[in-house]
Amino acid sequence: MSSKNQSQLWIGGKDLSGDKDFIEQQQSEFVQLPILESLGDEKIAENIGGNRRDFLKFLGFGLGAATVAASCDTPVKRAIPYVVKPDDIVPGVANYYASTYVNGGDYCPILVKTREGRPIKIEGNSSSPLTKGGTSARAQASVLSLYNTNRFKAPKKKDGETWTDLSWTDLDAEIKSSLNFESNIRIVTNTIMSPSANAAIEKFQSRFPKTRVVTYDPVSSAAILDAVELDFGQRVIPDYRFDEADIIVSFGADFLGTWISPVEYAKQYIEKRKIKTVKGAKMSRHIQVENQMSLTGSNADNRILVKPSEQGNALAYLANKIVGGLSGAKVNEAAKNALDKLAKELQAKPGKSLIVSAGNTTSEQRLVNAINNALGNIGSTVKFNEVSYQRQGHEKIWADFVAEMNLGLIDAVIFNECNPLYETPQVDKALEGLAKVKHKISFALEPNETTAECNLIAPVNHFLESWGDVEAKRGHYSLVQPTINPLFDTRQGPLSLLKWAGIAKDTDQPYLEFIRAQWQKELFSSQSEYATFNGFWDAVLHDGIYHVDKGDLGVSYSGDLSGIMSGLMPLKEDGLEINFIETVNIGAGQFADNPWLQEMPDPVTRTVWGNYLAVPVSFDGVRR
Repeated sequence: MSSKNQSQLWIGGKDLSGDKDFIEQQQSEFVQLPILESLGDEKIAENIGGNRRDFLKFLGFGLGAATVAASCDTPVKRAIPYVVKPDDIVPGVANYYASTYVNGGDYCPILVKTREGRPIKIEGNSSSPLTKGGTSARAQASVLSLYNTNRFKAPKKKDGETWTDLSWTDLDAEIKSSLNFESNIRIVTNTIMSPSANAAIEKFQSRFPKTRVVTYDPVSSAAILDAVELDFGQRVIPDYRFDEADIIVSFGADFLGTWISPVEYAKQYIEKRKIKTVKGAKMSRHIQVENQMSLTGSNADNRILVKPSEQGNALAYLANKIVGGLSGAKVNEAAKNALDKLAKELQAKPGKSLIVSAGNTTSEQRLVNAINNALGNIGSTVKFNEVSYQRQGHEKIWADFVAEMNLGLIDAVIFNECNPLYETPQVDKALEGLAKVKHKISFALEPNETTAECNLIAPVNHFLESWGDVEAKRGHYSLVQPTINPLFDTRQGPLSLLKWAGIAKDTDQPYLEFIRAQWQKELFSSQSEYATFNGFWDAVLHDGIYHVDKGDLGVSYSGDLSGIMSGLMPLKEDGLEINFIETVNIGAGQFADNPWLQEMPDPVTRTVWGNYLAVPVSFDGVRR
């Protein structure tokens, strides 16, 4: 055994026996490499002995020697330290900012994790009384869209078929010269839940009084708004309380996946589905009436299968059992038996049930209101103190706007972060009408079908680069704050409106100052904890949320079901029917350019990267 090897570890028999040639080879392993010749300096080569440790100490690297010896180019990496390090950045230590994810009606208070000034991760804000720390796949994946290389990087103008870059000064000057006091202007947008953005639109309307707002939603809930307005006198989405219902009946509403406010509803739903104590344990009972397996249906205690054309009839059948006065509803025999049992269960639990429906016909939603009223659910599981503002659009408003354009009545259109030429019906008519509009301006993050038809692009900030506020439900406010400086030469849409109206101040953060002024005017007096507005603002900015109890709207039911059956979808006795659904990840298609959401398997079908067709089959005459 070699006396030089003190570690009791040997590389093969030659090392064990202390073979002289092997030992010499080990001691001169780097001398055999062509590194010495490649250095080109004889003095350096002479100073490097045969000792491996000295060789590494001299060159200051280990495995890199082999790379240089193989004549491979080593990339140069330069670390540039801060000249003046920001106080709020410590390299390697994450910072967290309370903000809000909002995209049309999608809403979620969030905490954004940043490192060295870059957002890298999004989680739910546990301080929110609505979502209670919950989040969604769309919110989590939104950080990726910040770094989308397809984003508009500067304002653009279309000359013929060619797009050219503009400065903001030139864009503002061109728009101001194009618009005047008599201009018929339309602002086309998805649901806006920001009080400050709505205030900015009002300021713009004061300068251009013939401006009107056209609000639509890619997935509409207009029927709920119409029905509640007819039956209760308020055009709002009620505050549905899944956490206070012993029996939940959903007619096609995927409230755990996509319907109106799934993050909020999922948190409520869990409260009554989770057994907290063994003694006297209770959990809610959930019945899903639907025609496909949804995420919500997969969690139900019982599923009642109906065809798409049967859903309204099934709702009318249940309403007849509970409210009475209706006849002619046709459903399959299995569904009829299940609904008979369900009606008895609901009547045994007055004030402790909740009926919801995703049907977008006013008649269906009026049936829902009538059933909830008859069961004593109004004021119990259907409340009107914290109503939702997450759906405000209406297809009729869009249709009227298309008609106006085709009549040549519109001078200018401003598309506010929306893509109606992809998301709405009547696209052909909309294109014909849009050709008659002289000035077409888009507030957009990236190119889409609508921006392609515009003359001017006023690119907007990503929400992680923006200031803003949100009132998703009555009295529930949250702030949007930037977690990174704008990556490109972009500007927030409401600020552009204020600029064109000649109202925005010439400061570093004009829109932030506008929001602060709105909060000081509207909300500061609603609290007594902070003596100064700065203290109040800093506290809300830290927490990300603020709640004001505005009390109940004081509504009462005044519905009338006469003639309601004529408004239901006619039952199709035979043949194939198709039902289009909103997916959890891609939505109505507006998130199709996000790879993380494309790669996310559908929670029910497990499909990725594409659309699918689900076809029900029958075994032994039983529909499954």
